[in-house]
Amino acid sequence: MTRHLDIDLLRTFVAIAETRTLGRAAGKVGRTQAAVSMQVKKLEEMLNQPLLNRTGRGVALTLHGERLLGHARTILRHHDAAVADVSGAGLSGTLRFGCPDDYAAAFLPQILRSFAGLHPQVFVEVYCAPTPRLLEQLARHALDLALISTTDTGATILRREPLVWVGNRHDDAASREPLQLALSDPDTLDHRWACERLEATGRPYRVAYASGAMSGLLAVVRSGQAIAVLTQSAVPDDLQVLPTSRQLPKLPTVGLTVKFDLPRPPALVVEFAEQLRRVVPAL
Repeated sequence: MTRHLDIDLLRTFVAIAETRTLGRAAGKVGRTQAAVSMQVKKLEEMLNQPLLNRTGRGVALTLHGERLLGHARTILRHHDAAVADVSGAGLSGTLRFGCPDDYAAAFLPQILRSFAGLHPQVFVEVYCAPTPRLLEQLARHALDLALISTTDTGATILRREPLVWVGNRHDDAASREPLQLALSDPDTLDHRWACERLEATGRPYRVAYASGAMSGLLAVVRSGQAIAVLTQSAVPDDLQVLPTSRQLPKLPTVGLTVKFDLPRPPALVVEFAEQLRRVVPAL
């Protein structure tokens, strides 16, 4: 028996997955909660697999539901892009973009303004996280594309950014022993390279604060309790780039590149990537 995945059913399923409750999903797709429940039942019967588990706080996806979610998002993106292209409506829909916090501070306002001017009907959802977390989201098809840090010599590099030591303008945190550091997640390039370079020089250090959120790192640096490592373009005006020395060794340069969740992304995603390639090197 041939089975067909209905677009409306998939759209409702994705809404449930994103809101984690049938009630909120119903409001998102413009149906009653009972109608949404019936759609889920129809989808489960068609696939002959359970997709949702009811919990005390809403619903959770089963293993089969998680597998379907990635396919559903891909199908809906291609469906919406095809409708917009063939109908002559131009680019429209929702695009999910990820980038690290420091890139968001340095580049995102100009990127979003310029893209919105060209494609006002496109809504861009932005997810900020360190590069390893963005790669995880891309693998799960939770993002369409991301601007990430890389050392891959085979990648197409949009821009190269030096990593720098950053401190408060009015304290001597860089001279303390052991050196107190505020760094991103342990598997990020800035965290790894800061520790490796200090260990190579024999400088005692302690990671006093580690977080994937740049706002937290900057708060610690502004308090004078630690120094951080940022890309040079992301250093706020109220903080300073600390001079390198034997005690603060020079840090490497990272490359910025675009990574997609699909080998052949839809037109909307390709156009946003082209905008990144135009804007990021010029800022």
